[in-house]
Amino acid sequence: MRLTAGTSHRLGATWDGRGTNFALFSANATKVELCLFDSQGRRELERIVLPERTEDVWHGYLNDVSPGQLYGYRVHGPYEPSHGHRFNAHKLLLDPYAKRVAGRVVWSDAHFGYRAGSHREDLSFDRRDNSRGVPKAVVVDEVFNWGLRELRPQIAWEDTIIYEAHVKGLTQTHPDVPAQMRGTYRGLSSPAVIEHLKRLGVTTVELLPMHGLVDDRRLVEMKLVNYWGYNTLSFFAPEQRYAPDNPLDAFRTTVARLHDAGIEVMLDVVYNHTAEGNHLGPTLSFRGIDNACYYWLTKDNPRFYENFTGTGNALNLTHPRVLQMVMDSLRYWVEQCHVDGFRFDLAPTLAREPNGFNRAGAFLMAMRQDPVLSTVKLVAEPWDIGLGGYQVGAFPSQWSEWNDRYRSTLRRYWAGEGSLIGDVSSRMIASPDVFKHDGRLPRSSINHITVHDGFTLMDLFSYNEKHNMANGEDNADGSSDNHSINCGHEGPTDDPEILRKRCQLRRNQLACLFLAQGVPLLLAGDEVGNSQDGNNNAYCQDNDTGWINWGGLRRKHDNMVDFVAHLTALRRRFPQLRASHWVAPLVPNTPNSVLWLTPQGNEMTETDWKFPDGRFVSYVLGAVDSHAPLYIVLNAASEAIAFTLPKLDPYRQWELVLDTTDDDQLARRFDRTTAMEAPPHAVLAYAGMP
Repeated sequence: MRLTAGTSHRLGATWDGRGTNFALFSANATKVELCLFDSQGRRELERIVLPERTEDVWHGYLNDVSPGQLYGYRVHGPYEPSHGHRFNAHKLLLDPYAKRVAGRVVWSDAHFGYRAGSHREDLSFDRRDNSRGVPKAVVVDEVFNWGLRELRPQIAWEDTIIYEAHVKGLTQTHPDVPAQMRGTYRGLSSPAVIEHLKRLGVTTVELLPMHGLVDDRRLVEMKLVNYWGYNTLSFFAPEQRYAPDNPLDAFRTTVARLHDAGIEVMLDVVYNHTAEGNHLGPTLSFRGIDNACYYWLTKDNPRFYENFTGTGNALNLTHPRVLQMVMDSLRYWVEQCHVDGFRFDLAPTLAREPNGFNRAGAFLMAMRQDPVLSTVKLVAEPWDIGLGGYQVGAFPSQWSEWNDRYRSTLRRYWAGEGSLIGDVSSRMIASPDVFKHDGRLPRSSINHITVHDGFTLMDLFSYNEKHNMANGEDNADGSSDNHSINCGHEGPTDDPEILRKRCQLRRNQLACLFLAQGVPLLLAGDEVGNSQDGNNNAYCQDNDTGWINWGGLRRKHDNMVDFVAHLTALRRRFPQLRASHWVAPLVPNTPNSVLWLTPQGNEMTETDWKFPDGRFVSYVLGAVDSHAPLYIVLNAASEAIAFTLPKLDPYRQWELVLDTTDDDQLARRFDRTTAMEAPPHAVLAYAGMP
């Protein structure tokens, strides 16, 4: 028999070596048709009604379907938007569990379940077939030879240094990456990239979203694309634009090669919403499969969507099957693709329940209990735009979080704002005022100055204002609250004094990032002076604006690769910077101790912390085992400040191990009685010597 009932136990298309089982969840459908297509995805060859329904899973087994077969679904049911139902069997739907996707969305009005432009809007019904212009799922053979040597690096959290990069943007213009590999998954693991990452001292690459995505119709019509990728349609399939031939195997090969080099791979994942938008969006997958189950609908009028994300919709993880899909997806990337962790975009949306964010809710508890996912790195972007959406510090102890408090404070500090020394001191010891509770540790704080969203480090000190006109939104998009300074000229300049100051401030930010306890995150390209020409929202710029310009390697003021390498080496040398437990104001030279000092070398008092317009911070991190204590000086003042080296026995001398005003980073020793001076706008660090 060609068609049998098959099984409901594994959703998606599962090839077993003899045939393929198809299984699709839909609680409110009345019939599900499996549609098979030719190898080009242009011609529908056959429609097969899935014969069985078990616990709301529609399923069937075809013994003559093998890997490479293209398919989609047509799901029948009520079209009643006012009751939350938007079934339309005229629309071909992508399998949510597709492991590979072929083709892309070719935009037309046929992709909408309603008659676009109708006076009744989405209450109308459209009967056009859209199958020629939508991507198809592909049956895959999931077997992959990882080899006997494939071992996950398993970098401890306290040793982790994250490098945030875009799959294409990292290598598209890299001169040492072979031309055929630029902008692809394989380019990420090319020898030139691995050598660069190892030289920097990076342990973990965090990739911007590379799940199957859709370019928004508005962007396509403006000849732009959704470059960053925060517009997911397929949570299991690697985005095909980075490897058109075989994206799944290309990605897995890259992971294996990075692992061979001792480098972890994390994915930025977007489970908070999908590419289908609000009630006027297209019907491409989830909306047509079971809109009322997959999405948060407004309680009083389920025609409309809750918009916690700013994108028009939000996935409803309080539904068991939606939660299952997210968990299945995450496990798939760990078990089948060997990724080492995840950064969750707008994570509070995933933990929302009817009464708002719940740190003991279904999603967070499922993550805690899962035997696979509880072993990998989990990072939250701890905010969304819904009511009560700012949840920095609120996630469970197994999670780390992007710490925007660190970003904001250090930006303000080096931009010249005074009276921040108390706030700066907290940020430099992993923000205990935010994270020190409920068993959380310093690694809870993911410290960052720049990420994909916002100015690059170069632009942070080159522009007072954002310059986003190329995005086609009249410069209205992107944040206007950047705490940036242009150092005297807006944009590029040849003025040597401005270039010197910009270089100095970039060094200071990098130095603080790696001297701070917690986990540092470096934006790819900041080490080579990459600029986006003042665009702080380059989400749609798949061009020279969004790609890293590696030309900075040839410019003295821009090439900070050796400087970053020096900072990561210091981090490895001094375990105090990689503290796994909170520091306390204890006796100096004891483990996990910190001593805050005035410029005169005295312990800080309450009066000292309230010093008017203070810009000088200095402190000692106590010795750990055989490792010397570390004395750190931050001077954001525009003038030099005299200071006294700590008088800590048995340390009679202090060795200068970092000076952001010194290009050569020459090690020098000073007797503790030596009169010292911190240059203006400088970071210094000294190691105690007996």
